[in-house]
Amino acid sequence: MKYKTKILQFGNNTGIEVPEGIVLSFGMGKKPSVVVTLNDYTYRSTIAVMGGKYLVSLSAEHRKNAKVAGGDELEITIELDTEPRTVELPVYFSQALDKNKSAKINFEKLSHSKKKAIILSITDAKTEETRQKRIEKAIETLK
Repeated sequence: MKYKTKILQFGNNTGIEVPEGIVLSFGMGKKPSVVVTLNDYTYRSTIAVMGGKYLVSLSAEHRKNAKVAGGDELEITIELDTEPRTVELPVYFSQALDKNKSAKINFEKLSHSKKKAIILSITDAKTEETRQKRIEKAIETLK
């Protein structure tokens, strides 16, 4: 669905208000996963309720890629995201999970964003030693 809106600014944070009618038309409750398109830039997100408003977060990375800023008025497209959210596991982390059944089970129960945060922490390590420490910490936390 397309509609015109203004990017809301909350300090350093920004968001996009989604009309209640659009949220409810998706038929997936009040926090559906969505695909948002701004200026030919598309990203995946989840609608949240804050201060009685339905909002989609708009990170600094997404603002930069879409070439928008807080206060901008524009037309956006928002659609229900029906694709499964998956995270590609690096082989070395997958092997570590395979060695610890409870950590693997608990990892699978995590939300997409929490899985992504763990993987990003591990893959962003600059040295093998740091990567290994982060894998060990993740496994310990997940037990």
